[in-house]
Amino acid sequence: MRSCRAISVLVSQGLDKKLSLRERFSVWLHVMMCTRCRNFQTQSRFIRKAARRYTDELQSRLDKKS
Repeated sequence: MRSCRAISVLVSQGLDKKLSLRERFSVWLHVMMCTRCRNFQTQSRFIRKAARRYTDELQSRLDKKS
């Protein structure tokens, strides 16, 4: 089983690119057993979504002003 550090790296990479099947399975298996990594994954996804919504909102406001 991979370490929490390795899983956190994979979780972060998974936000930017598609992980291999083996990597996704490793993350899934580890997250099922590790509350801290599960929280990290949930928080990372939340931050990514919030940042996207924020930039989309800023862009729509800029488009309205133009």
